[in-house]
Amino acid sequence: MNILITSAASALAQGLASALSGEHQIRLTDLIDVETDLEFVRSDLGHDEATNKLVQGIDAIVHVAQLPASILAESNQPENTEIDFQTRCTYNLLMAAIEENVPRAVYASTLHLFDSHDEDWTVTEVWRPRPSTDASVLSKYLGEFTCREFAREGHMNIACLRLGTLVTAEAAVNQPFDSTWLEMNDAIHAFECALDTSGERRWEIYHIQSEFPNSRFFINKAKASLEFNPQFSV
Repeated sequence: MNILITSAASALAQGLASALSGEHQIRLTDLIDVETDLEFVRSDLGHDEATNKLVQGIDAIVHVAQLPASILAESNQPENTEIDFQTRCTYNLLMAAIEENVPRAVYASTLHLFDSHDEDWTVTEVWRPRPSTDASVLSKYLGEFTCREFAREGHMNIACLRLGTLVTAEAAVNQPFDSTWLEMNDAIHAFECALDTSGERRWEIYHIQSEFPNSRFFINKAKASLEFNPQFSV
């Protein structure tokens, strides 16, 4: 399978590329230059032929959708930059994908959409998010809307993975406990599962976090539908 992975500078994208490159052809992209041994195309994800060319020949897009820290640091309006990236750039990417007949995509959202909910509540995918005004969270919610509308129009299948707080097993040893932890290898496994699963519906949302005592979110849907089997334990 030919897979495009966005936000190539991020640790998640690099982990995904490494894990998937053994069995798939990987093309990486980002708004900034990234050193890699894999195919890389720098792209602003604009509404132009360059974005169409970026997705030509691609079978699936993994839209990690994480802005490079340097872009945010240089922005005079970082909140607007974050929202613009998750909405306009996501729109441009998916529009190009439709025009080039890319059949499926996976969008990385966040479980922090539910930070305002009581931790004792049994929050599942059917619950309505209550995002804060923090741009990094609100923008992901708006990005979900963008993806959902493309899927509902029947143009492509899109899986939305709402991710917990990413951490490596090594780093978790020296950090205070976080009930929303998602260990990096479990995150990579979730994307692999999403790519291997052909969903019956055009639009699906899955809650993804590692499973351990006192973990916050139920992941039963991902375990049943995606065969997600997290391995990290505290």
